[in-house]
Amino acid sequence: MNIPNYLTLSRIVIAFLCMAFTLWNNIFSLVTAFLLFILASFTDFLDGFIARRYNKVSDLGKLLDPIADKVLILGVFLAFLALGIINIWIVIIIMTREFIITGVRLFAVNKGYILGARRFGKHKTASQMAGVVYIFAVLILSKMFPESTIISFLYDKGIPLLMWYIVIVTAFSGIHYLWVNRRIIKNF
Repeated sequence: MNIPNYLTLSRIVIAFLCMAFTLWNNIFSLVTAFLLFILASFTDFLDGFIARRYNKVSDLGKLLDPIADKVLILGVFLAFLALGIINIWIVIIIMTREFIITGVRLFAVNKGYILGARRFGKHKTASQMAGVVYIFAVLILSKMFPESTIISFLYDKGIPLLMWYIVIVTAFSGIHYLWVNRRIIKNF
């Protein structure tokens, strides 16, 4: 274990805290969840930076990093689902993609292959994280200014539009990942 891997593991712990604070759904808990999410997202950047900069890239890190991303994103999306902010079909599509890709990675590891994240997968993660930041911002603002028509518009129109984009990017990145790794997958 090295520092980047510890940072990755800390992201998983932070993910569960973020989810719990989101579910409390009051101004204090949402701000706390938002800050925890920002912290977790920063560890995602930091662990990769340290690993590359100080030559600490490891097979464990290549496997754990995307799993930590999934735990963070899916945990928050499940909390948003429980609060009625996003629809179940969105979570199902995102979860299906994540479980399929994670399953492929685990099978690959079992066969001696380490399949790292692809560029589209990184774009997917960035768009999901940006979407979560947007939703937290709108939720916090809606608690602060419950009568605001602008905030209502951002909530009612902005969140669904953003989630459509995220679903499309998520699905496309999964299809791309399977296509690029098809030769390895055929060996399963």
